[in-house]
Amino acid sequence: MITAFYHPGYAADIGPHVMPMRKFAMVAEALKSRDWVKLVEPSPVAEADLLRVHTPDYVNAIKTGEPRDLAESQKFPWSPALWPSVLLTSGGCLAAGRLALQEGAAAALVSGFHHSHATRGEGFCTFNGLIVAAEALRIEGKIKRVAILDMDLHYGNGTARLAASRDWVTAVSIYGNDYCDNKAYRDVTVKHHQDGSNHFSFALPNACDRATMLRVMNDGLAAILRNGKPDLLLYQAGADPFREDPYSPLNLDHDDLLARDRVVFEFTRRNAIPVAWVLAGGYTPDTAQVVKVHVNTFEAWGA
Repeated sequence: MITAFYHPGYAADIGPHVMPMRKFAMVAEALKSRDWVKLVEPSPVAEADLLRVHTPDYVNAIKTGEPRDLAESQKFPWSPALWPSVLLTSGGCLAAGRLALQEGAAAALVSGFHHSHATRGEGFCTFNGLIVAAEALRIEGKIKRVAILDMDLHYGNGTARLAASRDWVTAVSIYGNDYCDNKAYRDVTVKHHQDGSNHFSFALPNACDRATMLRVMNDGLAAILRNGKPDLLLYQAGADPFREDPYSPLNLDHDDLLARDRVVFEFTRRNAIPVAWVLAGGYTPDTAQVVKVHVNTFEAWGA
């Protein structure tokens, strides 16, 4: 049995947008047919949880909508529905992390919002739920070290920057698009950021196939242990590396991404590391294809 944290309130009504907000409900509906998946509603995080990671000016902008340029720095229109939504999404990530420490694994049908920075949003990411959850668990005394494995198509630049000032975090991003200043770089040879002592990046080349991905993953997974074994792994399982995604230059199909997830879970089991995973990305016009990638992550766990 695996618990997945889901709430209809995850999807804020922001109007038409490239991000398919309905995907969260679609994944939840698909999982109802798996009797080994239990859907549970999380509680929202407190504002104090956000303020451990994000500045008061930024948190207040998301809460009130002013100043509007800061409230919309994540690249979608601000709405009063945004504040309760982001409290719930961070709450889902935190609940999954907390339960994974008790049961070995859990999931949340949310994104980790890995482009979000302390002072602003970026790339459809408002608050960085991965770091918010990690900070809350550390304050609660439940963890001393945490690792974040990001396998969204895009480099997790916000997570890396937030990790840099937290030596108890190890952040690993395995990606096929670089990302900086609200801009994606489809060719990973064009731009590259500088890794640090606790944040590491591994690029997947254009037209990357399964064999290449698995070779890169071998190095990336090893980096998770570079600064010591973490008490918890937060895994962001992206749907946008899928080859039909309009942003993806990779040649990875559903079976390849299923293999990706199996390798991650085999790693956590082999090293006895609790894992909590979240969903991310996915812009394929046929949203059913995005949902299939996310459901397959659960299948990889249950296999």
